[in-house]
Parts: sequence; C-alpha cells; structure tokens
Amino acid sequence: MTGGTPVRTIRLAQVESDRAAAYRVRFDVFVTEQQVPADLELDELDETADHFVAFDDDRAVGAGRLAVRPETRGTALGVALVAAIEARAAERELRVVALSAQTHALGFYERLGYTAHGPVFDDAGLPHRWMSKLLG
Repeated sequence: MTGGTPVRTIRLAQVESDRAAAYRVRFDVFVTEQQVPADLELDELDETADHFVAFDDDRAVGAGRLAVRPETRGTALGVALVAAIEARAAERELRVVALSAQTHALGFYERLGYTAHGPVFDDAGLPHRWMSKLLG
C-alpha cells in the first residue's frame, strides 16, 4: 500500500492461483450477493476462456466476467477491467466484443460504447440483454 492507497493491478489469469482468485470474486458477487445458483455460475466456456483478475495490493477485488466486489464499485475498476478485456480481444485480432449484461448494468456498458441488441432474457434468474461493441 502506498500512502494509504492500495496498489491496483489487473492481469490476465495465466496461473492457477490467479484463475482461482477470479473464481472466488465471481462466486462472492454472483452466488453469494446476487443469489445465482452455484451450479450455474461456472460453465463450459470457463475452461478455455481468457480470465482477468484485479487486485488491490494482494486482495482480489474484481474479475472478468465482470464482477467487482461491492467495496470497489464506483472506483473505475469495472472500466479498467473492460479496457483490459478489450485490449486482449484486440491482441487476438477480434473485431467485435459481445457480452450478456444484466439489465441494471446496461448504462455502464453503454457509456463504454456498447449497444444493446434483442429482447431481455433470463440468465440464472436475472434479466439480461446482449450487447456488442466494434473494436477500432
């Protein structure tokens, strides 16, 4: 910690300890806080997906499948995680990023340049919409 302010880092989870830290954040946010059934939180895509994890000092506070612990919301951590995910997509020469957003988060993603598509649908008991963004 520098002068009372935590040192924030965001990195691609390339080792098992980082992947486990990302999963813990997701479990805390989605299962514990939002009551998503635990058996629905991880899916078949998690095994091969790129995962990001954000740390304040050595404490995991955010993860890509965007989950941010309550105490770090409003600190631009979500914006930084989305930027890291978009940069990774660009490195992989992807032209579009698509996501399924909880409806309460639509405004957050719209401010980052995402556009909602299609109707609201249920995912794990929570209303979602598909969103996408062209990478430039």
